[in-house]
Amino acid sequence: MLALLATVVWSGSFVATRGMADSVPPVQAVFWRWLIALAAVAPFALRETWRQRALIRRHLGFVSLASLFGVTLYNTLVHQAGLTTSAANMGMIMAASPVIMAGYARLGGERLGALRTCGLLTAALGVLLLVGKGSLTLSFAPGDLWMFAAALSFATYSALLKRKPAELGGLAFLFTTFALGALMLAPAYAVSVTVQGGFDLTPGTAGPLLYVGVFSSAVAFFAWNRAVALIGAARAGIVYYLQPVCVALLSLLLLGEHTGPAQLLCMALILGGVALGSRR
Repeated sequence: MLALLATVVWSGSFVATRGMADSVPPVQAVFWRWLIALAAVAPFALRETWRQRALIRRHLGFVSLASLFGVTLYNTLVHQAGLTTSAANMGMIMAASPVIMAGYARLGGERLGALRTCGLLTAALGVLLLVGKGSLTLSFAPGDLWMFAAALSFATYSALLKRKPAELGGLAFLFTTFALGALMLAPAYAVSVTVQGGFDLTPGTAGPLLYVGVFSSAVAFFAWNRAVALIGAARAGIVYYLQPVCVALLSLLLLGEHTGPAQLLCMALILGGVALGSRR
């Protein structure tokens, strides 16, 4: 249920990201997203973070890596992708991240087996057909390539979660990664404001920023991290594959982006491949 909650909330974040792509520069949107997330988490996490400050310093290298891939890079890449691809494509390409998680598992010595490998290859074929617009010519749109990079970053973050020290509290870990991620973004934010200028704070920009800051960042990341801790990244990744369906429905209802027969076929390949690959 925690993995499902995170998946549904993140599906809405792709729609929100696509909706404000023309009004808020990507780096600025991500930077304010994490400042809002920090403010949302602080009342619940500050006491635990202060109590575990020595533990955080001891594992600062690990926490910094998690911040880089899960906070700084992943969300910046998603917002950059929103400039040149649809919300539905963003959701379906992100559905490939469990394939990358399985690759990490294989590198770690885990045997995937023939059934799981077949399912993962089927899901990967669905993603390639999606971004190739029905062919395997690999003529990717820029936004699709940004989303591939985002999927790689998120899979790396999820793989890192398996190494999180058990004694490090979930709220302390969340608050610290948010703070470090925002700190890493600060130089890029300063450059963006200088070169591109700021953005106007209107209901059309404030609403999506509050959503991605409070729900997609604070709520969804806490739920996902807890889900991975309880059932592991592989089982949580299976639930994550419901995201393309959620994103397609939300993008149709809120943005008017229609999902055609070719996209539905690709979605069927992706979901079918994951269902096959997740069987024991």
